Amino acid sequence: MKSPRRTTLCFMIVVIYFSQATLNLNLESIVHPSILHEHEPAGKESLRQKRAVASSSPTAEEYTVDVEISFENASVLESIKASLHSLSFPSQGNSTDQATTILSIEVTTVCRPTGNEIWCSCETGYKWPQEHCLQNLTCQEHDSVPAGHQCSCLKGLPPKGPFCQLQGADVTLRMSVRLNVGFQEDLKNTSSALYRSYKTDLETAFWKGYSILPGFKLVTVTGFRPGSVVVTYEVQTTTPSPDLMHKANEQVMQNLNQTYKMDYSSFQVVTSNETKFTVIPEIIFEGDTVNLVCENEVLSSNVSWHHVERHSDIQNSSRFLVYTTVLNNMTSVSRLTIYNITQGDAGEYICKLTLDIFEYEYRKKIDVTPIRIVATEEMKVTCDNSPVSLNCCSEINVNWSAIEWKQEGKISVPGNPETDLESGCSRYTFRADGTQCPSGSAGTTVIYACEFVSIHGARGSKNIEVTFTSVANLTITPDPISVSEGQNFSIKCISDVGNYDEVYWNTSAGIKIHQKFYTARRSAAGAESVLTVKTATREWNGTYHCIFRYKKSYSVATKDVMVHPLPLEPDIMVDPLEATVPCKGSRHFRCCIQEDKDYKVTFQVDSLSFPAEKEVNGKQVCYKHSFLASSVSWCPMKLDIFCHFTNAANNSVRSSAMKINLVPGEKIMCRDPTIGVGEPGKVIQKLCQFSDVPRSPAGPTGGTVTYKCVGSHWEVKKNDCISAPIHSLLQLAKALIKSPCQDTKLPTYLKNLSVSTGKVKHEVSSFPGSLGAIIKILDLLSTIPTQVNSEMMTNILSTVNTILSKPMLSTWKVSQQQPTNQSSQLLDSVERFSRALWSEDSTFLSINQTNVQMRSMIIKPGHPKPYKQSFVFSDSDLWGNVAIEKCELGSLPWGSSVVTVAFPTLKTILTQDSQGKNVANSLVMTTTVSHNITMPFQISMTFKNINPSGGEPQCVFWNFSLANHTGGWDSSGCEVRRVDRDSVSCICDHLTSFSILMSPDSPYPGSLLEILLDIISYIGLCFSILSLAACLVVEAVVWKSVTKNRTSYMRHICIVNIAASLLVADIWFIVAAAIHDHFYPLNNTACVAATFFIHFFYLSVFFWMLTLGLMLFYRLVFILHDTSKSIQKTIAFSLGYGCPLVISVITVGATQPQEVYTRKNACWLNWEDTKALLAFVIPALIIVVVNMTITVVVISKILRPSIGDKPSKQEKSSLFQISKSIGVLTPLLGLTWGFGLATVFQGSNAVFHIIFTLLNAFQGLFILLFGCLWDQKVQETLLKKFSLSRWSSQHSKSTSLGSSTPVFSMSSPISRRFNNLFGKTGTYNVSTPETSSSSLENTSSAYSLLN
Repeated sequence: MKSPRRTTLCFMIVVIYFSQATLNLNLESIVHPSILHEHEPAGKESLRQKRAVASSSPTAEEYTVDVEISFENASVLESIKASLHSLSFPSQGNSTDQATTILSIEVTTVCRPTGNEIWCSCETGYKWPQEHCLQNLTCQEHDSVPAGHQCSCLKGLPPKGPFCQLQGADVTLRMSVRLNVGFQEDLKNTSSALYRSYKTDLETAFWKGYSILPGFKLVTVTGFRPGSVVVTYEVQTTTPSPDLMHKANEQVMQNLNQTYKMDYSSFQVVTSNETKFTVIPEIIFEGDTVNLVCENEVLSSNVSWHHVERHSDIQNSSRFLVYTTVLNNMTSVSRLTIYNITQGDAGEYICKLTLDIFEYEYRKKIDVTPIRIVATEEMKVTCDNSPVSLNCCSEINVNWSAIEWKQEGKISVPGNPETDLESGCSRYTFRADGTQCPSGSAGTTVIYACEFVSIHGARGSKNIEVTFTSVANLTITPDPISVSEGQNFSIKCISDVGNYDEVYWNTSAGIKIHQKFYTARRSAAGAESVLTVKTATREWNGTYHCIFRYKKSYSVATKDVMVHPLPLEPDIMVDPLEATVPCKGSRHFRCCIQEDKDYKVTFQVDSLSFPAEKEVNGKQVCYKHSFLASSVSWCPMKLDIFCHFTNAANNSVRSSAMKINLVPGEKIMCRDPTIGVGEPGKVIQKLCQFSDVPRSPAGPTGGTVTYKCVGSHWEVKKNDCISAPIHSLLQLAKALIKSPCQDTKLPTYLKNLSVSTGKVKHEVSSFPGSLGAIIKILDLLSTIPTQVNSEMMTNILSTVNTILSKPMLSTWKVSQQQPTNQSSQLLDSVERFSRALWSEDSTFLSINQTNVQMRSMIIKPGHPKPYKQSFVFSDSDLWGNVAIEKCELGSLPWGSSVVTVAFPTLKTILTQDSQGKNVANSLVMTTTVSHNITMPFQISMTFKNINPSGGEPQCVFWNFSLANHTGGWDSSGCEVRRVDRDSVSCICDHLTSFSILMSPDSPYPGSLLEILLDIISYIGLCFSILSLAACLVVEAVVWKSVTKNRTSYMRHICIVNIAASLLVADIWFIVAAAIHDHFYPLNNTACVAATFFIHFFYLSVFFWMLTLGLMLFYRLVFILHDTSKSIQKTIAFSLGYGCPLVISVITVGATQPQEVYTRKNACWLNWEDTKALLAFVIPALIIVVVNMTITVVVISKILRPSIGDKPSKQEKSSLFQISKSIGVLTPLLGLTWGFGLATVFQGSNAVFHIIFTLLNAFQGLFILLFGCLWDQKVQETLLKKFSLSRWSSQHSKSTSLGSSTPVFSMSSPISRRFNNLFGKTGTYNVSTPETSSSSLENTSSAYSLLN
């Protein structure tokens, strides 16, 4: 055939085969001279030996033959490739006289015409040799071949030399394949026979299969792992093509025994191919653009990137870009670009290239660090033209691209940077003078940013806050301020400097305005302060100064305020407040004020307006109007009349409404020239100064008086008039809290109040409203936020002393009818004054009055002294002490004040407790601290016990939030520590007003009765617990002997559960007593738990008694009905424990959320607040009644059986024992809690307490005696088990005669003693002895009879 240079298409194949002799081929039939190579593996003599074994010839050698085929029809190429691929290898062939085995045939090179040229390209896995790539033109002329690299396409076929050669050097392929057989543990043991068998068989198949790979050297099985059986092995060869690897895998499948069930689709290959993985830059900062480059000579664009820490594949996005390309048809390059990298992007990255079943995986870990800059964060600069330097340096020194300085703020103060990139430091120097930092920018903060820029784009900055200060300029509200009294106004003062130490307002006289009237805040433009007055009075008329102070620099702005006179609505006195007017009559109305000013006054009636007539009476000016009923179109009807006051500034105020009720004249019965007219039953109010109440010579009185039309006369229903001096002080107090200088005027006012109150204390009976007015005054003044000194406190307590004196007590009774609790209001005012008390002169302060005393202490630096104060009121024969330990005072800040005020008469004034049955009968002592307390604060107090033989004392405090915020006594957080004959000691965990309450019916701790009850309880409980334990032991001993029939069995089931429940209940009772007596931590939760279990187990005792009674009733009444033992036990346990559990859970669930489940002074069900005790008492009493009824029925049934009712002797004895047990136990238990119920109600005698304690404490003993040992069969069984042989023979003899007398029969001495307790005498046997040889027949007949 002609030269391939002019053919349409040509390709080369390589043939690898084994031969047993020297190769002697006749290639004449091949169109092109072939090139023959003899491959001698370097070293590896053993390799040749293995191959010889594999080919069954000791002299077999491996040869590679290159064959060139040329043809003109290009379509033939693919069919030839397909034919070659379809061949199976190895294949046998014949040479001249020797056998030859062809291992594989691969297409290596294909030459195609392209335009006027022929391009010869290598198949996958093959490359042109390096020398050809350097001496010939590659297909891409613009691409140069790097030194040391191979190419995959040449222009034209090289004149001589080899064709495309297998790519790459020797590699180790890490492979795996799955065998679909069960995994055995021996495959993990390399020395096991199974392991060696698998390894030998698989390696033989692998050798035969992979020997077709070019450059194959070795295959080794490395191990087995579960899943079915996964075989891991390594193959040493040159990099094979995917097609050739598939053929080799097929050969492996053919050469392996089918019992191994090899899965062809499970072959996997991981190569150890060298890959270049680079990261740029080496030091990565946050914000850099980072490139990860993965280069591989395997030509594949199937490359994926994976982030290990995030467990996710990386896809192209705004921050990630993956780009993969093939360079010069020789190298696969994949680049991962990460923009603006963050610390979250740090970690290990995997570059994975996939080619068919081959995977090339490469890893690289990167670290991302922030740019750390060292610099001073804050600076304060005065604008005095002095040089200022800002410095910053990086912690990591790298080749920085630049270091930049930026500034951000309202002003610009530029400077000069000096940067040293090698050292990574920069300095910025500037000067701030008057032009760069004007006065308007004083206190402005400018942010200077030092920013480091890396070569790869990362930026890191450090902010330095520079505050520029200078003298501030103030701007105040420009508009003139002109208002009338009662209106509001505000003044805004703006500073261009946001940095200041203090802002305050002054009057023109230099008096500071109280700070509650103004606010101050910093803003973006500087700072501002706003003076706000909600109700202007004439005192606000004047000039005001807004002052900003920074260190010793003051900036002042001034503003004038004009306040025009105008009466306030509460100061306009109207008469009448309400009136009845006949339909054809008239009525004079008037509005009065206490000053003569030029006001325009009009009266408004409905939509009409009428001018007023002025009348001056001393300082009082009244404006009148005569109303004619005929001016209204309808009658009867109701109208409101107002008077309007208008001042010179044309501002007006309207009075309160005067109500008119137009009625027909014939209904009017009461007529009075001062009070007016009205129909019968009409109730009206009038201001006292316009009524017929005698007026004070000092001026008009205040308050109101209420009249009622009775018959044809007006009668005074209620007098709330206030004396003139007190009324005047009340008006001044209302004005004072609106005054700009209220704190400076307060001391003088308090002194005047003290003097005036002392003068008018004898007039209170004539003016009952004066008391309420004084309390109102104190309440108003206590809201003024200012410090109270010792002189002010003395005046306050002088006023309090006056209104709490004994002559005032009758007036207090009248005031208690008011809707507001004035006594609580007074106590609250005193507490507010106490918290504001401050004494600079001395650490301790003491004030003594007849009806009030005060002690205080200031916390000084150093170790605080304990707070101990005593109060003695000889006139009232009362005393008390207060103590606070040093550890409590140590938590208070220095300068805090502790104040205690004691009141001897307030106990009779304050309201009774919430139930109205307990009243305070001792001192009321209020203790306050000027500092807010958030943690528990323990205080101890001792009160004189003025009623030692009375009821139980209770430590309480006055809770202002109770009774709809009118106040009431509360014992939360307080407890009685000790009660003596003369004193009661209390301890509380908070501060306020304290006292003690006395319950007149309950024994108090420390009394003789209380001690007696404690002794009885503890002794009785010890006996009960021992008795119940003994009862359970006895039942365990005699169980088999006494439960021979169903009735006896169920009876003893009930007795055992009664004893067990009562035993557990008694134990919990002792636990509850210990919790309450010793004040254990978390005693509240423990007390709730103890109460729940006591309630549950005591109820269980009663419900098991009920079960016992119902079972007895069932066995005797329903004779023909039979129920299995299991059903009876199920019903018994459901009733015995299920019902008590339901009742107990419902009780605790309904009451504990409100914390009223237990009593405040004991771990038992609450009675006072929720009557939770009824959840025990009602079921217990019902069960007692039911059991008593059952007992009567059963006894009657036994004594008078019906016709045909003939229970056996043993069964009848069991039933009689049951009735006897219920008859004895139930009254005892019922009477116990019956007496206990009697102690709950008031008026219960001490006898009930003693009887209740006796019966309750010895319940266990009663159950042992009457429920267990009284049983004759129990006695007999015990005698059998524990008597001596002599007693045993006597007992046997008695048994045979049928006339023995048990220990607890009524004829025995012991039994007679017990019977005498119940009023029984003689030797009558209640329980006749039973023979011990009762046969099964008797039992069966008894059951048949009962069933």
